[in-house]
Amino acid sequence: MKMGFELNLSQTQKLIMTPELRQAIQILQFNNVELMEFIYKQLEVNPFLESADSKNQESGSTENTDDESNYDKNDSRDEIDWKEVTERYDDLSYKAYERNTDSDERQSFESYTSKKMSLKDHLMVQLGVSVKTSKEKRIGEFIIESLDNKGYLGCSLQDISLLLNEDVIEIERILRLIQTFDPVGVAARNLSECLMIQLREKGIQDKNAYIIAENYLEEIALNKVQKIAKDLKISVTRVQGLCDIIKMLEPKPSRGFIVDSDNIRYIVPDVTIEKINDEYVIIVNDNNLPTLTISSYYKSMINNLADKEANKFVNDKLNSSMWLIKSIEQRRMTLYKVTESILKFQRRFFEEGKTALKPLVLKDVADDIGVHESTVSRATNGKYVQTPRGLFELKYFFASSISETGGDGISSTSVKTQIQNLINRENSQKPMSDQKIAEMLSAEGIKISRRTVAKYRDEMRIPSSSMRRRY
Repeated sequence: MKMGFELNLSQTQKLIMTPELRQAIQILQFNNVELMEFIYKQLEVNPFLESADSKNQESGSTENTDDESNYDKNDSRDEIDWKEVTERYDDLSYKAYERNTDSDERQSFESYTSKKMSLKDHLMVQLGVSVKTSKEKRIGEFIIESLDNKGYLGCSLQDISLLLNEDVIEIERILRLIQTFDPVGVAARNLSECLMIQLREKGIQDKNAYIIAENYLEEIALNKVQKIAKDLKISVTRVQGLCDIIKMLEPKPSRGFIVDSDNIRYIVPDVTIEKINDEYVIIVNDNNLPTLTISSYYKSMINNLADKEANKFVNDKLNSSMWLIKSIEQRRMTLYKVTESILKFQRRFFEEGKTALKPLVLKDVADDIGVHESTVSRATNGKYVQTPRGLFELKYFFASSISETGGDGISSTSVKTQIQNLINRENSQKPMSDQKIAEMLSAEGIKISRRTVAKYRDEMRIPSSSMRRRY
């Protein structure tokens, strides 16, 4: 057998992920907000890219300036007859200047909405009108600044006493004062104290309510009403009524106020489906995105550059700009085609509701529009669609299949809706078990096991039959 070193030529084909292809995949994954941030970053680093919107605004402002200068000239030539003005108008009064609706400073919806006050600012205002001395104000401000995101006091009175070098009794007195502020239950040291403060505010006289709120919160969560009734030696019906009152209290006093850790994110739908005259129209929501154009100044520079390095740099930026615009347009078309395919498969959902949702997988949509499954996955991940039925994530329309007696499949979302409807109609004194729900669904032709019912019920955050029972 001959052994040795040799050089051989072979021809192979490989798929190489170029930077342009990576960028196109990345742009497809972006939702509207992320894509907007990405475009503005590209406008900063790429001189070839220009925003047509800002360009139009600049030209519009220039025209306005010219009009104003002409207006001033006309004013200087014409003299005003003030006597005629006063005779024509009996009531001379100040009128606010109306802004031009076409200008940049047009009023937005946020201009007419009230801004929420933070919890600490709300409490500081009440503290200012409730204390008299600077020492009380100093203690009160320290307590308010020590509240956590839920509105509870996050440190002990002894720690506050050591830090402020004040008497614990005085600190507790100020704490009791703050606990009377709005919202009710604020500055409590634990959940039980928060609930008892609210019970006192509501004027509840039954001492058993305070005992349950202080010692039996875990039993309330597990619906162990009979155990509480046995320990307190009162009727089950009375315990259930007290538990209902406690469940209606607010466990998080800071709800409704802005806290430091709030990171509120609003969903901006990427696609809108509207029904117009029995026809569904798909609109890709890209109106808020800036319109990108290639700078004519830098395009004209290409032919005038003698330096090869500078010419190569300019050409690279030009190609990058054109590829970016092409990728954004390709993303829009892919998003439109995916939504159109989902609408075709799930048309009954838009007509009848959740119970008509059909089983659907990524491969069905990918085969329908002629792309790979990964493309459909990237186009639907993290993106939302506004429909006549509400706002949904595009992933919502892809549901697993459960077999039916007739041989056709039914989506898991439809099964969850039916489980929810059965539980809503059940007798609260004798709630149905998971096995009973499975049997009722089987009678309707849906083959489902008890464990699957329990799984779907947990996903919908519906408690078990023992915890749903009413006495």
